Amino acid sequence: MSKKSDKNWTGPAAIAGAAIGSAAVAAALLFSRSRKDKNKGKPTSQPHTPTGEKPETD
Repeated sequence: MSKKSDKNWTGPAAIAGAAIGSAAVAAALLFSRSRKDKNKGKPTSQPHTPTGEKPETD
């Protein structure tokens, strides 16, 4: 008679993987939201509109 020493780790590994994956998704959402909120208060610069004058070059 031999004892069964091999345990089935697929269930706990899947649960751990899901927990790590969901934590990574949550962190990514929080990071993107904080960057969006940070940029919301800053005015965006308008592109340079030409005045019709010739540019001064050397």
